[in-house]
Amino acid sequence: MSLTKATGDALAPGVTCRLVLVRHGEPAASGRCYGKLDVSLTERGREQIQRAARWLEPMPLHAIYASPSQRAYESARILAAGRGLDICVEDHLCEIDFGEFEGLTYKEIEQLYPSQYRLWMERPTEVTFPGGESFNTMQERVTRVTAIIRLAHGGHIVVLVTHGGVNRIILADALGMAPKNIFRLDQSYAAVSVIDYYGQTPIVRLVNYSEIT
Repeated sequence: MSLTKATGDALAPGVTCRLVLVRHGEPAASGRCYGKLDVSLTERGREQIQRAARWLEPMPLHAIYASPSQRAYESARILAAGRGLDICVEDHLCEIDFGEFEGLTYKEIEQLYPSQYRLWMERPTEVTFPGGESFNTMQERVTRVTAIIRLAHGGHIVVLVTHGGVNRIILADALGMAPKNIFRLDQSYAAVSVIDYYGQTPIVRLVNYSEIT
C-alpha cells in the first residue's frame, strides 16, 4: 500500500484543507515519563522519520508545523529536507505537561504519587498532573490552534509534526469521539494520519499508517 493510493497526491474537489499528522520518531527516553521533557531522537527514530518522508514525497506540501520539542522539530527537519519549506514552530502543539512526573520512571511515579498514578492509569483524561497540565487544558489549546492553521492554509496540504497525545486529540475531534476513548487510537512513532476537511466537515482518510515493525 502507498500513501498516494490511500490519499491521493493532491486535494480532491471540495477539500478546503488537508492535515497530515506525523508523530515524531522514537525518542531517547526509554522507560521514563516524558511530555515537556526535551529529548532527541534515537538513530532508529531518525530512520523511521526518513521512511515517512519518502512516503510523503508525492504530496505537494504547503507548510510544515512542529511542536517545539526537540524530538518533533528534529523529525520535522527530516521531513522538510529538499522541499524548500521553513518549519513553523507552534508552542500549542506540544505534548501534555506531566509536571512533577516528568523524567521519572513509571515505578517511581507509582511509589511517589500512588493516588494520582492510579487515576492516570484508570481514567487518564481526568487527571491534572501535579505541577503540570490537565487533559482538558491540552485539548482546548490543540483544537484551537488546529482550527487556526486550517484557516491559514485553505486549499493546501499542511503537515503537523507532533506527539501521540496531540494527534489523538485532533483525530478524536474529527471522528466525534469522547475524550475517554482517545486511547483506542494507536499512534506509533513516525506514523502518518490524514484528515481532509470539506469546510468544517472532516473526513479521516488514514490513521496511524506505518510499515515499521
